[in-house]
Amino acid sequence: MESPEPPWLSGAEQEAWFALVAVMTKLPTALDAQLQRGAGLSLFEYLVLAGLSMSPERTMRMSELAAFAEGSLARLSQAVARLEKRGWVRRNPDPSDGRYTLAVLTGDGWDKITATAPGHVAEARRLVFDPLTKAQVRQLRDIGNRISHAIDPDGPCPSARRQPGATDHD
Repeated sequence: MESPEPPWLSGAEQEAWFALVAVMTKLPTALDAQLQRGAGLSLFEYLVLAGLSMSPERTMRMSELAAFAEGSLARLSQAVARLEKRGWVRRNPDPSDGRYTLAVLTGDGWDKITATAPGHVAEARRLVFDPLTKAQVRQLRDIGNRISHAIDPDGPCPSARRQPGATDHD
């Protein structure tokens, strides 16, 4: 028995698909290059530091941090090991449940992320937000959330990862 033909993409869907693929491929590369040049960090390492900097007491369980940074525990463990060598992160057993490990942003790590963030934000603004209208930014958020939910219905909503004080009209 032959399998049925897949529902091929329409012309408009194909154009949207290739535009999305281009963004998924080019944007991380461009952000990674800026962070490597400006701070000697990969985009993933930056996300790890940023996640810790926004957490209470600058501390997160490794499993939560991996989810925040959209990486596996193995990838996170390797990144945290590199950040530990630089003195920016340390790992501690979770005192409330020894089965977990906590990642903690050090004072030097705080200094690194606060020094690095302005350049990263400027590049994100230049590449993503400056070309868009405010309405398109809201649409981008909504589209990203819908696609993320289709990929991982039980996963956290990406827009829930907001910095304190962020609003829809910022």
